[in-house]
Amino acid sequence: MFTGASFPLGPFVPYEQNPILRPRGGSWESANLYNPAALVDGDEVLLLYRAHAEDIVSHIGLARSGDGYHFERDAEPILSPAEDYERYGCEDPRIAVVDGTYYLTYTGWDRRSAQLCLATSTDLRTWTRHGPLFPDFDTFATVDPRGFGWSKAGVIVPVRMQGRWWMYFGEGALYWATSDDLIHWTPGTPDTEPMYSPTPGSFDADLVEIGTSPVLTDNGLLVMLTNGATRTVHPAGSVDVDYRCGQIAIDPDDPTRVLARLQVPWLRPQTAEDLHGLVSNVTFVEGLVSFRGKWFAYYGQADTTLAVAVHDPARPWGATLRA
Repeated sequence: MFTGASFPLGPFVPYEQNPILRPRGGSWESANLYNPAALVDGDEVLLLYRAHAEDIVSHIGLARSGDGYHFERDAEPILSPAEDYERYGCEDPRIAVVDGTYYLTYTGWDRRSAQLCLATSTDLRTWTRHGPLFPDFDTFATVDPRGFGWSKAGVIVPVRMQGRWWMYFGEGALYWATSDDLIHWTPGTPDTEPMYSPTPGSFDADLVEIGTSPVLTDNGLLVMLTNGATRTVHPAGSVDVDYRCGQIAIDPDDPTRVLARLQVPWLRPQTAEDLHGLVSNVTFVEGLVSFRGKWFAYYGQADTTLAVAVHDPARPWGATLRA
């Protein structure tokens, strides 16, 4: 289970030939393609990504790569809206694999409420939906209350801790939940008591959101890549956002508490694709894998294209000291 990772994980360098996946014309993914989950399957990297046409009704697609950079994608989505709670989109997937079963968390969107949903599969093709997990929970309760159920972004720890299964979730602030069967989940606190909240004056001053599934480091900490944002509201009412990527560390012996936080982002909007798109000024990470001796972090660029940043453990922090 130990991965050779450390906290903070990195540094990550954006791939020079980003984006690695773009929308393609005349199809369900013709307008925007972004925010992928990632896993390693044998000698391939698999991406489960969000995409949509001009109608902005999101589906989840599947792509495979033998090198982590160049992907071949399926012609049709593997998960599309089918239920009322997701009728306008199956969005922002994260994935865990336990005993041959894939546990896919995603956002069901009905154009009013965002609901964290769960689906399971043994082949990534046929899915059993288990519906919204926390329909009355508002993960913005202490940040910008919605006044109704709102939840996003769930990552499942693929090993038991303290004899139970754990999930970390939340957009706005971060929370935890536990399960005995990986299907039915119970939040550990009310929505008024997050385990981690935005940091005033920082790159995640207005909201934080779970990014990737956790990685177990060699000293026993769980590390998760996160997303943080600041918002600027203009007098006319328009809002500018700036999404950057951070990291947090959790002790599995006390899994309800964030021990450490990366105080500066490891990735921020820099390129034309990051700065301009459906939602401009966004780098949004959801997929992280260890593959062929390197770490690959997959992220959405301005909710329009899909990119990767790579960490080579042979090139750790402190390059100037080694020069």
